Amino acid sequence: MMNIKRIILGTIFGAILGIFCILGAGGRVGGWTGNEVLLIGLWYNRVIMGVIIGFAGDLQLIKNGKNAKWLNATLRGAILGLLISLQFYLSTSLLDLLSFLAGIMYGIIIDVISTLIAQKS
Repeated sequence: MMNIKRIILGTIFGAILGIFCILGAGGRVGGWTGNEVLLIGLWYNRVIMGVIIGFAGDLQLIKNGKNAKWLNATLRGAILGLLISLQFYLSTSLLDLLSFLAGIMYGIIIDVISTLIAQKS
């Protein structure tokens, strides 16, 4: 069943973490001027990550176990963060490794927090 609250949460967290990403990347690439498209693309990548993680809430990679819900959120977030961040990393000709690695961590953060908040309702 689709959880609209989780999709909204994932999207919001992706947008917020995307701002942190462009602030960090902006410092590495020499600021905003001349890099607008690259930085907006990085932010948009994080928003899309949040949307997809929001939709993936019912995806179970680990079926049983005491901490299956949290292991699922962590593993699912890492995998989706990796796959979605890989797109941006490839588009930079493999030049922005830090944004790629941050995307994996952001995927975990988005999934775990969205899971935590969505389960309370």
